[in-house]
Amino acid sequence: MPTRILSLVQPVSITDPDDPRVALYRDVRDRDLQSRAGLFMAEGRFVVAMVLAQTRFTPHSVLVTEPALQSIESTLKSIDDATPVYLASQEVMDAITGFHIHRGCLAAVHRGNPLDAGNLIKKARTPDECLVVLEDAANHDNVGAVFRSAAAFGVGAVLLTAKSCDPLYRKAVRVSMGGVLHIPFARIDSAADAARALRAAGITTIALTPALDAFDIADAPRAHRVALFIGAEGPGLTPATIDACDLRVRVPTTDLVDSLNLSVAAGIAMHALAPLPLRSRA
Repeated sequence: MPTRILSLVQPVSITDPDDPRVALYRDVRDRDLQSRAGLFMAEGRFVVAMVLAQTRFTPHSVLVTEPALQSIESTLKSIDDATPVYLASQEVMDAITGFHIHRGCLAAVHRGNPLDAGNLIKKARTPDECLVVLEDAANHDNVGAVFRSAAAFGVGAVLLTAKSCDPLYRKAVRVSMGGVLHIPFARIDSAADAARALRAAGITTIALTPALDAFDIADAPRAHRVALFIGAEGPGLTPATIDACDLRVRVPTTDLVDSLNLSVAAGIAMHALAPLPLRSRA
């Protein structure tokens, strides 16, 4: 049965895994889309629907199976006519990508121009702004989870050092549940220098550390505009960055563990520093 037309979008049927029109999706786990084409890969129906619904990132193309096509139909209606939507069976899609795409939905997306950290700092002027700074956070799961929490708790922007992983890596985007699509982010050269720049802008800088002599996060002095600094899993923040911050805070735990996973500790800290009263969904 032929697939019905979705608004002005006519899906293009792909039956050959070697079809050159879907070359960007071939062996997607190993392809460096950033350096070769200035793209990133969004995976999963929920995340792809978010890509199509937001305005910061522009889709290059979409590759879907029939069930996924029906699932994201409402958002596909809004994409540009020139954006191809490729339709393949699950078997053909898996052959193209080199592994099983269990939700049957991928989108290649233009990265656009990177944002400037200085501009993000200047824009942090709302009365209760909260920023997050990641120092050398190299794990994609952790970074994706940080962006998910950032979206949940009203964080205004995320700054990342050069050694931190790419927030637009496919796995990080997926783990973030699309949070990386909505939270502005930028690269910085030095977390310590960023702390000094943020302090100069009137933003209280807070270093997250397991050190026992740090403030328990519930007891830390309150500030309206804050930047939460989070270090890599294991080593944590560098001494230079901790020294450059106004406060040190910790998430207290029992004696059974000496520290928490980066993303777990970050989520707890972001919730504690949430800029606005959080409202539950009705």
